[in-house]
Amino acid sequence: MLGIRDKVAGAFRTEFFIKTGLVLLGASINISLIWQAAGPSIVQALLLIASVFLFAWWLGGVFGLDSKLRALLSSAVSICGISAAIAAAGAVKATKEQLAYAASLVIAFALPSIFILPWLADAFGLSDPVAGAWIGGNIDTTAAVTAAGALAGEDVLKIATIVKTTQNALIGVVAVALSAYFAFRVERDPGVRRPGLRTLWDRFPKFVLAFVAASAIGTWYANAVSAAEAKTTIGVVNDWRIWFLVLAFISIGLEFRVKALREAGWRPITVFAGATVANLAVGLALASLLFANFTP
Repeated sequence: MLGIRDKVAGAFRTEFFIKTGLVLLGASINISLIWQAAGPSIVQALLLIASVFLFAWWLGGVFGLDSKLRALLSSAVSICGISAAIAAAGAVKATKEQLAYAASLVIAFALPSIFILPWLADAFGLSDPVAGAWIGGNIDTTAAVTAAGALAGEDVLKIATIVKTTQNALIGVVAVALSAYFAFRVERDPGVRRPGLRTLWDRFPKFVLAFVAASAIGTWYANAVSAAEAKTTIGVVNDWRIWFLVLAFISIGLEFRVKALREAGWRPITVFAGATVANLAVGLALASLLFANFTP
């Protein structure tokens, strides 16, 4: 009512805080772990994104959602939440209201997942790699994945981050696919330019490259100095990482708008909830299959 929220909204730098925090996290992850986890992470990401996206798209059609909103919800629930929704919105030319709906749903479902998934992983007796792969593949925002992984343990956090980073890397691919689908199938506008490699690069999340680079530098440094010196330096980096992630979590909470959910109605909520359940089930099956014998 006082407009305070809008006045300080410029400080809600969620994307900046979380991406900086993740790049700093990369410095503490040995590059060999990324190399080991890359194979199963890529397989899981491809299968999980494809199956959940198609299910959410189909369910959105059953409930009669607008095609653009279906694209946003399907991308958000299958890839990485708000970042994927933003990329999809640009690809399909969605309205700001539709993006607000999708973002609000992502936050509403991600916040309880931070606490529920680590608890379920413990209740199910999942190993750290399987728990990390499940958390990383299912929680829709990178910030929430990091929070849940931190609650579950450092080893779980590392696997969860690698899995989610792998999914993030596919944002550009999905955005280009949506651009082509809407241009040549849904809207059928002959004047729309065919999306190419430049579009893919523009939409690719560049922080993924910074994450890998930080891991490579951290690995080199750990091998170049004594164990004590490496532990001290990485400890300082981790302290900075924690501060950036804390600011990201605060920003997520401040950005949540109940009004946007009320305006969206019950159908998008039902579709998103159904796709989330499917994501949890398929994600657990894939994580259990692909990471059952994974030994970091």
